[in-house]
Amino acid sequence: MRKLHQLTGIMPLGLFLLEHFYTNSKALSAATGAADFNNAVRDLQSIPYILFVEIGGIFIPLIYHAVYGLVITIEARPNNLNYPYPRNWFYLIQRITGVILFFFITFHVLNFRFGMVPGLNSVSVAHHPEQAFSIVKGEFQMTSIFLIYLVGITATVWHLANGIWLFMVDWGITIGERAQRVTGYACLAFGVLLLLVGINAAVAFIRPGGLLGGFL
Repeated sequence: MRKLHQLTGIMPLGLFLLEHFYTNSKALSAATGAADFNNAVRDLQSIPYILFVEIGGIFIPLIYHAVYGLVITIEARPNNLNYPYPRNWFYLIQRITGVILFFFITFHVLNFRFGMVPGLNSVSVAHHPEQAFSIVKGEFQMTSIFLIYLVGITATVWHLANGIWLFMVDWGITIGERAQRVTGYACLAFGVLLLLVGINAAVAFIRPGGLLGGFL
């Protein structure tokens, strides 16, 4: 069950995140960002059997990963104070980010996919792709919501990058201390790059061109 937990974290969570960052990055163009993002959302919703793809390929694996992750977290016995080694801290942070993700992804799906968060957006981005950019922009212009997404993006990237390293170690892909150290640095670099991409794409909804002002 733990192996399946790791696998469902890599596949749905990783693909879910990369797809989101790719689609959100469509908003980067100062001139055509809004139209590009709306078209990207429309293209996603035009995928045949999209509801079954979402349920079978995203929601069910993520629910399993989240629920079993909470079980692991409840059973966890952190020993960071007695043994303050980096791997012990990584273990604790992985558990903390998992809990954050449980609430963040639930909030994100209810907010943008279904428009069901009281007091916030009441329009589903999926059902109204022509309004997708303006809906996200309206939400991100609220400081509290934007901060929630910054925390959520950061937690998701950490959870994925460290999860990839754990996956390679536990599945016997990376063997030996030196190999594990090298792949650890590689996953760290991947995480930093992914975090910059995610934050840049989020900023693009409230600042044309994102952090770099359209330089890229």
